[in-house]
Amino acid sequence: MKEEKKEINAVVLDILPKGYPDDPRPMYKREPVVQAVGVEQFKLLELIPKNLTLDIGELVYIGGGERPKIERVKRRLRYDELTHSAVQELSFAIERIVKDREKDFVDFYNRAIPITPKLHMLHLLPGIGKKLMWEIIEEREKKQFDSFADISQRIKTIPHPDRMILNRILEEIQDPNVKYHLFTSR
Repeated sequence: MKEEKKEINAVVLDILPKGYPDDPRPMYKREPVVQAVGVEQFKLLELIPKNLTLDIGELVYIGGGERPKIERVKRRLRYDELTHSAVQELSFAIERIVKDREKDFVDFYNRAIPITPKLHMLHLLPGIGKKLMWEIIEEREKKQFDSFADISQRIKTIPHPDRMILNRILEEIQDPNVKYHLFTSR
């Protein structure tokens, strides 16, 4: 659903100072590698750092021009290529991104539309069925939601609307067979 564009910022998930342990090249030919997740489209990325002054969870600039800490974006990664540490860090990084971009995701609740005659974008969020979908639609028609707290206050059966977004993003990242991408790019 999102158009393909380059990520500008990413959150560091793991730092491999000596590259991947299964790299067959001699140690002196390996380069340090950083695994990260993009902030806009949640792309999993392999980055080459300029130096190792990075921390896990750090937000780094990876857009064009002068990058202070990242030499280049090497490639996109699949979920199954992440290190164990990166997998562990992924949900924390996405949770932080969702909180930082709260307005964007609240707008999703306000603007979600039908995808097909029988499937609505809201149905794709874990835990939302027809009854809850209609409750959300009726509430947003009275007044648009303005925060996650507003959603959970007005719709009692959704105590954590941010977690529904987080779980959907994780599903889209983890499962290569997901048909509809609401928040990630393929």
